[in-house]
Amino acid sequence: MIIELGHQQIQIHIEYGQRQKLSIHIHPTGLITVKAPKHTTDEVIMHAVLQHEQPILKQLEAIEEARTAPKLREYEEEGKFLHLGRYYALHELIETKGRTEEELQRDLKKFYFASCKKVVGERLKVYQKQLKVTPKSFTIEESRTKWGSCSSAKHLTFNYRLAMAPIEVIDYVVIHELCHLLHMNHDRSFWRRVGSVMKDYKEKEAFLARYGQDLTL
Repeated sequence: MIIELGHQQIQIHIEYGQRQKLSIHIHPTGLITVKAPKHTTDEVIMHAVLQHEQPILKQLEAIEEARTAPKLREYEEEGKFLHLGRYYALHELIETKGRTEEELQRDLKKFYFASCKKVVGERLKVYQKQLKVTPKSFTIEESRTKWGSCSSAKHLTFNYRLAMAPIEVIDYVVIHELCHLLHMNHDRSFWRRVGSVMKDYKEKEAFLARYGQDLTL
């Protein structure tokens, strides 16, 4: 859903579920998610978001300022790093006692690789059942240009930096690559198949286009 806030077109991700109240969540990366009871109308959701227009815009402005500010990674216990769409202190992710900065950088990257492998493996099991496809194998790699890929031999690769993204964004990349097992190009049939599993996949594409540069060490 797209809502105009402060003369801006803001993309809103909506999650329906077994819940009694509607709530609004803003990821540290700027992704806005509305969690709503099943059968909540668009009008009710729009009204709730507009009621919180100023706080939302203020938080988005702070996030944008943080994005554009020069980034100096602080490899110390309280340094903040993204994991699955949330910021954590470094010591919450890896052991920091007695480590040099070089060791901390190495161990943190290992953590992301391991986390990405675990999460992607779990999500592959979910979506390959829905899509009725089975990749031969998958690996986690480091890439500056690709979030995932699918070879003609049905081998999938995923960028370790996905471990920094919200789980729904990881889901999109997983679905995208699994759909390539059915359609190797990006024709209409491919995008229809992606959309059959994730209707709001364009929101996830937009997220990666806008915030992908922040998912890095």
